[in-house]
Amino acid sequence: MREVTRKHVWEGRTISVVGDVYRFLATGQETGGAYTQWEATIPPGGGPPPHIHTREEEGFFIIEGEITLRIGDETVVAGPGMFANIPRGVAHSFSNESEEPARMLITVAPSGLEEMFYEVGHTLEEGSTIPIPATMADIEKLIAIAPQYGIEILHPPHE
Repeated sequence: MREVTRKHVWEGRTISVVGDVYRFLATGQETGGAYTQWEATIPPGGGPPPHIHTREEEGFFIIEGEITLRIGDETVVAGPGMFANIPRGVAHSFSNESEEPARMLITVAPSGLEEMFYEVGHTLEEGSTIPIPATMADIEKLIAIAPQYGIEILHPPHE
């Protein structure tokens, strides 16, 4: 049995990623590449565009608030205590369509996706939950590097 020591407990690096705040709790460095987990604070109107992960499974556990999940052709409004598993290769997105911030745990397995967020995000002070507003340059940078991490961003159809 592995011993858990003080070095296994930390606050987590916090970054602002295209308008949301992610506090990384466990990364590939700590899990031997098995998984990455972060706490996401999603402000009203926040969340990523539809996308597909080609390398990892993804899970969402809602802590507080409401998150609208779009998984394939299904849309679900998820509240505290709800969990969703997104298999590799399935189109999905999440958004906060409420008036209050929402928080959830996001887990991807295997790890590695955190490196994309580190590359495109802006470091925040420990404990911060206020995102840096997304700029067009931030969005363009994410779109440009996402394929390097196995992420296919699906642009919404023109209306």
